[in-house]
Amino acid sequence: MTASDSAPPCRTLEAPLRPEELQLYYDPPGTLRLTARNDHSYPGVKLYQSWPLTHPAQFLSLLNSKGDEIVMVDDLSALTDSSRAVAEEELRRRYLTAKVERVTAVKSEFGVTYWDVETHRGTRDFVLTSISEASQWLSPDHLVITDVSGNRFEFASISEMDPASRALLETVL
Repeated sequence: MTASDSAPPCRTLEAPLRPEELQLYYDPPGTLRLTARNDHSYPGVKLYQSWPLTHPAQFLSLLNSKGDEIVMVDDLSALTDSSRAVAEEELRRRYLTAKVERVTAVKSEFGVTYWDVETHRGTRDFVLTSISEASQWLSPDHLVITDVSGNRFEFASISEMDPASRALLETVL
């Protein structure tokens, strides 16, 4: 059995791709582009972390501009140094998360929830249209909420928040 006979660390709908065959770069500046095997190029690529959020360097999905998956990268470390650096920057940008330190107000009207919070980045307000769809529990006490604009807000330990914040959270969770 040779190395090429083993299961590839990347999967695609068309043909197996190996991480070293992928080149991620920005062209034009600020726009992610993927070239595979030096003969297939995809402009306007989006990079997503598939799951779980607790393993940020694993199971990364690259989608074309239509939202179709091009390839799944099982582990970020398998990419070349230059592609890994671009992927890390893209993940940092996409998954920028504000850590919520205090909830100052929460109001629900007709299924829409309006939030005012204090984060490590300052005071923020945001809106959720469906709290059940916007919430992802990473543990029984660790919550990440994604607002309507795609911004992420992390509640690292709800039990350690101040009593007023916990009381407000109980009204909507």
